Amino acid sequence: MRSILTGTMVLALAGGCAADAQQGAEAQQASGLPFDVQVIADFESPWAMTFLPDGRMLITEKAGILYLVSADGQQRQSVAGMPSVSTNGQGGLMDVVLHPGFAQNRLVYFSYAEAGESGKGVVLARGVLDAGAQPALQKIETLFRASPYVAGDGHFAGRIAFSADGYVFFSNGERQKFDPAQDPQATLGKVLRLSDDGTPAPGNPLVDKGFHPAVWSYGHRNPLGIAFDASGHLWAQEMGPMGGDEVNLILPGRNYGYPIVSDGDHYGGRPIPDHVTRPEFEAPKVSWNPVISPGGLMVYSGKLWPEWKGDLFIGGLSSKALVRVDVDGTNARKGDQWPMGERIREPEEGPDGAIWLLEDGQRGGGGRLLKLTPRGAGKR
Repeated sequence: MRSILTGTMVLALAGGCAADAQQGAEAQQASGLPFDVQVIADFESPWAMTFLPDGRMLITEKAGILYLVSADGQQRQSVAGMPSVSTNGQGGLMDVVLHPGFAQNRLVYFSYAEAGESGKGVVLARGVLDAGAQPALQKIETLFRASPYVAGDGHFAGRIAFSADGYVFFSNGERQKFDPAQDPQATLGKVLRLSDDGTPAPGNPLVDKGFHPAVWSYGHRNPLGIAFDASGHLWAQEMGPMGGDEVNLILPGRNYGYPIVSDGDHYGGRPIPDHVTRPEFEAPKVSWNPVISPGGLMVYSGKLWPEWKGDLFIGGLSSKALVRVDVDGTNARKGDQWPMGERIREPEEGPDGAIWLLEDGQRGGGGRLLKLTPRGAGKR
């Protein structure tokens, strides 16, 4: 059953205990969360979501399922036609984004991890959505494969964002291999700029320097969120090593330094020089140590919270938080970090300006779909 709860009461009532609910109310008063939390639906291990023009949602599950979900979350249907995915480790079905011309062409873009003869990699694909009685993705095309495929199950990234001029930006993690982030011929550890058919976009900035023709920026570790703001600036959050999670303003042709520099260190304690030691590399606008383990990124329109217009919202995994970054033009600073009690994989803005969250569902997480609205708005 759906319920409307205030702040951390949602976490207490999930245990079904009145005493816990009272504790949740007290925690809400102490934490001062500026939103009410509504539990909309439960999933196993959701990864990403996007809204259709009619208010319904597409939600990906790590296991390779794409769901078409009603606007109230009460009905869901699996979408037929999805390819098989590699689900080990951090692999699975990942991002889902609509083509800017979706109302006319019905194109849905998605990413997933794939196993090949030489290892594994992340794939960008698209299909035509039939959202009828038996929903399906038809005419699926593989548009782009990261290169090279390598052994391992980590740091696929796989986030997708469309620019206002219709190009596809696609993030590739460095697959926990470090050096490919600086390798000009690899797409690993890069942000890519593609035409909507998956071919390298014309005019990419590093072609004349011998880079893979799709590369837009490089020196990234695991960019798990990319989004454009209203002014056309591309922002990305990046999961750092042991410390050093980052928010970056992504500029064409720039080197963001990994693994040569980072504001964190290697797991095991081996130091990495800080960004300030190598000013030739593009430094993050914001970094965290201790980490937040960022797991998704959106730019907020300000519809329901005008004071947050243009700010970034990040899902916190290990931090079990929703994180706000205050943006002023091309500058950014830390804003709020609200405890949510579960690993947050994805934030997304709904059609009316509500903030929707997907809990991660991994490592004992809840896997729920949550809707955030201003506190007390439903009581006015």
